[in-house]
Amino acid sequence: MSKLLLNRTRNILPSLLRIGTKSDIITASYTNNATPINLGVLFVPQQEAWVIERMGKFHKILSPGLNFLIPIIDRVKYLQSLKEIVIDIPVQSAITKDNVTLKLDGVLYLKIFDPYLASYGVDDAEHAITQLAQTTMRSELGKIVLDSVFRERESLNIAIVESINKAANAWGINCLRYEIRDVKLPEKVQEAMQMQVEAERKKRAAILESEGLREASINKAEGEKKSKILVSEANQLEQINRAQGEAEALMRIAKAKADSISLVAQSLKQNKGEESASLFLAQQYVNEFGKLAKTNNTVIMPGDVSNVNSMVTQALSIYKTLNRKETADNDSQTQTNKTD
Repeated sequence: MSKLLLNRTRNILPSLLRIGTKSDIITASYTNNATPINLGVLFVPQQEAWVIERMGKFHKILSPGLNFLIPIIDRVKYLQSLKEIVIDIPVQSAITKDNVTLKLDGVLYLKIFDPYLASYGVDDAEHAITQLAQTTMRSELGKIVLDSVFRERESLNIAIVESINKAANAWGINCLRYEIRDVKLPEKVQEAMQMQVEAERKKRAAILESEGLREASINKAEGEKKSKILVSEANQLEQINRAQGEAEALMRIAKAKADSISLVAQSLKQNKGEESASLFLAQQYVNEFGKLAKTNNTVIMPGDVSNVNSMVTQALSIYKTLNRKETADNDSQTQTNKTD
């Protein structure tokens, strides 16, 4: 008989024990495969329900503790355990949606909430629950593909429990949970999955390596770019500083020449300024004439080399002509201003 029903019932071998001079106490020793004999007084263990029939008809359910029955007329027919019961679901074959055959087993946890329905609603509750769990498992696996069996294992267990409870509630049994214990794949499918896993790992490794090379190339290019920018900025600053320095030098040279020219002009306007200029020009002429033929073999010379006075006179005449022109320009400018 079913473990679920506890119809592995118990045979009470009564013996009377006398304690002192007081009342007699009934004790019982239990053996399997028989229901307790009705001696009028029965003690029901905790978390058990004993179904009583009176003259072959259901009479009542005994609660835990002390109970009184009518001998011969009343009979203990079924013993139901109210504890949570574990049932092993045998290994079975199932075909997934993508036509892959699996072998899997499971564990079913259930509990009796109505001893009357569990006793009279089904002949062998354990066998009925086991068959229902197997057929429901095959049905649910046929709705999903192989890859989803491992990802959706929890949802698959929940779906099996819901399907079992729809039928088991009429038997007074509540299915608490179902767990798929082991899933066995065909060898070829297992090898294919292993190859797929290895290929996926190689793919991820190649992707990570390429991403690393890309990042390295980007970092190198950015480094070279920043290096070139810094070098160009340094060159630009160097050229700017050099140009500013040359410009400053030219400005100072020009200012020095202007100051020297201004001093020369002021000196010429003083008394005996022309005589001093004549002397300076004569000295320069003699010095430069002495340098001829030192740097080059070919020398261009004037027709009258020894006539220093003619050279000085010519230079002074040029100066006087320019001076008269400048004076005339200043006078015309002054007349224009007065007219305005």
